[in-house]
Amino acid sequence: MSKEIIGDLRKTLKELKVQGTYKNEKIIVSPQGAKIRLENGKKVLNFCSNNYLGLANNFWLKLAAIWAILTRGLGLASVRFICGTQDIHKKLEKKISEFLGMEDTVLYSSCFDSNGGLFEPLLGENDAVITDELNHRSIIDGIRLCKASRFIYAHAEMGDFEKTDAAGKTIMGLERCLKKAQNCRYRMIATDGVFSMDGDIAKLREICDLADKYDALVMVDDSHATGYIGKTGRGTHEHCDVMGRVEIITTTFGKALGGASGGCVSGKKDIIEILRQNSPPYLFSNTLAPAIVGAAIKALKMMSKSSKLCRRTMENAVYFREKMKQAGFDIKPGETSIVAVMIYDEPLTVKMADMLQKEGIYVRGFTYKVVPKGKARIRVQLSAAHSIDDLDKAVRAFIKVGKELGVIK
Repeated sequence: MSKEIIGDLRKTLKELKVQGTYKNEKIIVSPQGAKIRLENGKKVLNFCSNNYLGLANNFWLKLAAIWAILTRGLGLASVRFICGTQDIHKKLEKKISEFLGMEDTVLYSSCFDSNGGLFEPLLGENDAVITDELNHRSIIDGIRLCKASRFIYAHAEMGDFEKTDAAGKTIMGLERCLKKAQNCRYRMIATDGVFSMDGDIAKLREICDLADKYDALVMVDDSHATGYIGKTGRGTHEHCDVMGRVEIITTTFGKALGGASGGCVSGKKDIIEILRQNSPPYLFSNTLAPAIVGAAIKALKMMSKSSKLCRRTMENAVYFREKMKQAGFDIKPGETSIVAVMIYDEPLTVKMADMLQKEGIYVRGFTYKVVPKGKARIRVQLSAAHSIDDLDKAVRAFIKVGKELGVIK
């Protein structure tokens, strides 16, 4: 039997390579940044990291991480409620609560764990969760762990409608889902703030209006927004002018705020206290390492003093997006640092990414199952660490390779 399983797995892996959906790892031998060195020694411009503010190799954050190790150790070797809570954990929870404008915060080892541990303690079989069809996999998995009824609304569709597509799939707008869930005890709307594959922002003002109308909670995963979206980088609730109207925000320290790892849930204090008591990843996973906590505190201090980096990130994104559109590329509409260059064909997408790397531009092709079949793209992510010269070099490389492959004329 074991030989049969191995044979089938090898066949599956071979098929993935033929289809262009096999995901190989590229090894880098330098710190994360706008410029990185690959295992083969080649230096490339990096356009596929979540390092939105360019802080992943920041001297002051590294110093804060080192100081945390020297004064608090490598780790707690325990979970929070047993003997794993240090003063710096409480300090970080206070800092992120203040930054996001929320009442309280609880830390997790990642935002994936934050979302995985959120829904089960709050929602039961008499409740409902209404989720955008393009939400991150961590939200999907977290919802599956709870017994609440699940309603899925078409991406960013707010309306009161229900229809059937050509494949027989039922498609609903958010308001129709909320109407269907009116007999449930509690209703929670769950959405990404910034959708990581397309780079668009959730319609939070309309979502909050519907939540008020149908007495629902609003939960936002702001992992791809915290630090650079909004006037002062506080996220999509700031950008959409709904601060104070969102009950739950999950986010990460592993992207804009230093790029290490760690996540959190921020929200109403009673919600956070229930998570401390009943959230499995919080109760059964080791405490967040002091080095990550120290660096995250420093990042939040920097963000609270100045919004210069988030402005630079957005300026770079606008510049690159416009240059690529002028060159004739099919770009997903958006107003974030994520620029989706649509190729559609899986093998062609992988080939284009490989050719761009030879031109000194490090990007990755995104194919099924990361994105739906037939929606392959190269996701470009801009950082405050990129210069205009970096962006121009990337655009020139895209044009050269795009013409060679027939992606543009």
